[in-house]
Amino acid sequence: MSQPLLKPITLHDLYLKNRVIMAPMTRSRADNNNNAANELMATYYAQRAGAGLIISEGSQISEQAVGYINTPGIYSAEQVAGWRKVTDAVHAEGGKIFLQLWHVGRMSHPDFHGGKLPVAPSPINPNDKAFTPEGFKDTVAPRELTVPEIKQIVQDFKTAARNAIDAGFDGVEVHASNGYLLHQFFVSTANVRTDAYGGSVENRARILFEVLDAVKEVVPQHRIGVRLNPSMHGGFGITVNEDTIPTFDYIVEQLNKYSLAYLHLTEASPANKDVPHIEPQVAKRYRPKYKGSLIINGGFTQETGNQVIADGNADMVAFGVPFIANPDLPERFAQNAELQQADQSKFYAPGPEGYVDYPTLAEVEA
Repeated sequence: MSQPLLKPITLHDLYLKNRVIMAPMTRSRADNNNNAANELMATYYAQRAGAGLIISEGSQISEQAVGYINTPGIYSAEQVAGWRKVTDAVHAEGGKIFLQLWHVGRMSHPDFHGGKLPVAPSPINPNDKAFTPEGFKDTVAPRELTVPEIKQIVQDFKTAARNAIDAGFDGVEVHASNGYLLHQFFVSTANVRTDAYGGSVENRARILFEVLDAVKEVVPQHRIGVRLNPSMHGGFGITVNEDTIPTFDYIVEQLNKYSLAYLHLTEASPANKDVPHIEPQVAKRYRPKYKGSLIINGGFTQETGNQVIADGNADMVAFGVPFIANPDLPERFAQNAELQQADQSKFYAPGPEGYVDYPTLAEVEA
């Protein structure tokens, strides 16, 4: 029987050869003064061009948006040129690639901003760790954004999206997930504003739709994806409460007004399935609510990935860590081959080791 994961799918005008999506993963290899993608990154992504779609690691939309060392940006000419090496390499191997647009908000640190505070919806410390040039440091209470600054961030997303298209990407993914800036606006424990961006569900979600309305001026709607993590709990200061899931219900229903490439959701962590007010089955809840193509992410295996598509709860499955150690992941699925294990100590280390040196199945057999 053919595997659902290996069947092609068309997202509007974009043909994907399979439904095995490479999830966005920070790898911290842009170790140069310009925070630009480089030849090593081009090799890494090209090796994984067998994915139906690659979603790049988060790429900061401005200097203000950065929050980790050696992550690539998409706001300067040097960064556009760097990413062009990547997209050319992926396309040469027959792959498709979207750029993930990223602003970390309060998960940054003053060390990235000349001693100035990072920004957020409200001055609430996430009480987590920031990965700075001097190692992990405690996060701080951020500075609350003014309304004009929020409007500028919306424009920064638009500029970054235009830059992504100039760099040759097939589309963009708006990162509204995993405890970063847009997610911080959605969650009432991180956003206690009393203006048009706080309080009601509509107000807390407002920035996302302003971003989408700006981005679609420079990228066709059907080449824009959105990533959400409704049941995230316990990381980066994000906690689920009684209004979390109603907020995401509203966001997902509003996204039906757009003709997006896809909605990319993350399942609840198994450790959090019993947390009060959490949605333990994200795909199952949102598949009936969302009318477009749905990517689901979060600890899936070949077996469970095939099952979630066969059950009709998702159209595609995004794999993270399995793609690190298995550049030819779809081919390994096709042959039901054993997967290699990733070396976690090299996830964010500089250089090629643990990055571009995992062999393909063909290389192993040779």
